Amino acid sequence: MKNLSVVSEFILLGIPHTEGLETMLLVLFLSFYIFTLMGNLLILLAIVSSTRLHTPMYFFLCKLSIFDIFFPSVSSPKMLYYLSGNSRAISYAGCASQLFFYHFLGCTECFLYTVMAYDRFVAICHPLRYTVIMSHRACVILAMGTSFFGCIQATFLTTLTFQLPYCGPNEVDYYFCDIPVMLKLACADTSALEMVGFISVGLMPLSCFLLVLTSYSRIVFSILQIHSAEGRRHAFSTCSAHLTAILLFYMPVVLIYLRPTPSPWLDATVQILNNLVTPMLNPLIYSLRNKEVKSSLRRVLHQLGFLPEQL
Repeated sequence: MKNLSVVSEFILLGIPHTEGLETMLLVLFLSFYIFTLMGNLLILLAIVSSTRLHTPMYFFLCKLSIFDIFFPSVSSPKMLYYLSGNSRAISYAGCASQLFFYHFLGCTECFLYTVMAYDRFVAICHPLRYTVIMSHRACVILAMGTSFFGCIQATFLTTLTFQLPYCGPNEVDYYFCDIPVMLKLACADTSALEMVGFISVGLMPLSCFLLVLTSYSRIVFSILQIHSAEGRRHAFSTCSAHLTAILLFYMPVVLIYLRPTPSPWLDATVQILNNLVTPMLNPLIYSLRNKEVKSSLRRVLHQLGFLPEQL
């Protein structure tokens, strides 16, 4: 990437209108971050340690947990660092890395939710062909494909943002480097790039969301055809968890990137929910209504000494 900038570092101003609340925010966000890491690590241990969970659905859930560990780690450590009273400066390369990895992980999760919806569609609508369609090879290809296309999208957006000259102000009015706030600092006309970025960032999640809705409309129709009440309950239970996680993921994306008039404070609040709270809630969403995951989690917690033997 060609660097046309004379700015060598940027200053992260943090969340707008939160002056004097640094200590409270530090405790709050550090708690969220720790619970996010612990919850997703427990889900990973539960899936890896139980052979009953070595199925396509849990394979994708495992990858989601890995990305839910890394996704908040893009912006949270630096935010916690300056909230504790340290420097708010971030290098030019560090800023570009933040933007790239944020969109790489975010786009990959977006594609991954679409693949997970397809997996549930095949499991419920074509149960007899499920093991053939969702073979080990197909799962690996789909998992690698989500990361590949996420990387392409992130590379495009990062190149689009940092090919601009940054030669004047270097104060980022946000808590991490993201496209809308970085374009404001560029020493060039960004109107065309803003439109391209808006279409790119908006079109990708919208396309994925429409595919998810298509899958779930077919799923709901198939569930309603199930005669067994127990069968319908089980199908709705597994799908409702996934649908809840999807809504928690897509709603912030729509609020942040698809609104015509941005609001820095609202964007920061919503983005923190997306960066910290959603990854923290995903382990709860996928485990509370899933007996197999809860059983495996009990075994893991017992082996770690956190639960007595009778549980």
